[in-house]
Amino acid sequence: MKFSEEQVKEIVALRENMLQQVDKHQEGIEMLEKNISVLDEFLKDSSFVKASKLKTKIEPEINEKIEVSKPIDDSIPIKRGNDGKIIANAYVTPDQVSIILDEQVLINADTPPFKSFFLDRIIGEMKKKDFVEAENGKIQKESIIDYIINKNGANIREIIIKNYREKQRVTELINTAGWSLTRMLENISK
Repeated sequence: MKFSEEQVKEIVALRENMLQQVDKHQEGIEMLEKNISVLDEFLKDSSFVKASKLKTKIEPEINEKIEVSKPIDDSIPIKRGNDGKIIANAYVTPDQVSIILDEQVLINADTPPFKSFFLDRIIGEMKKKDFVEAENGKIQKESIIDYIINKNGANIREIIIKNYREKQRVTELINTAGWSLTRMLENISK
């Protein structure tokens, strides 16, 4: 069977489109697998401790070099996907989630996909929903989710997410932070 030049071009375009779809879905599958492993670790380590039962975190002052000492027993480890090394610890209080990077992990805040994925897509979408709820009078404007990035120079030291409000958001924030930080470390090593 002989194909015309136009048909061959359409088949090539279709093939490229299918390859792009495979790549897109593969990234989604990898993210889901990593989220599942983080959830498994969280469930194993936490013994189902409610966020309201965890110790209240004292917020550090924002300055150039942040020294934060935390007890290990109330932390949720965030591990790198490829080798399981702890790259950060999350601390949950009723008001906020604090993600403190390991001292050995040096990641510039401009490294992708931190801003494009974690800040803009994940937290940004939550923020949009909160704005709609605030406009509809369901929540106060002060209850809209927000974040603070504490840095040492250009490197991220701590990510504080305030007003997460919903338990399911905690899981999503920790999982996507882990995925984003892993991708950032991969991008740095390339």
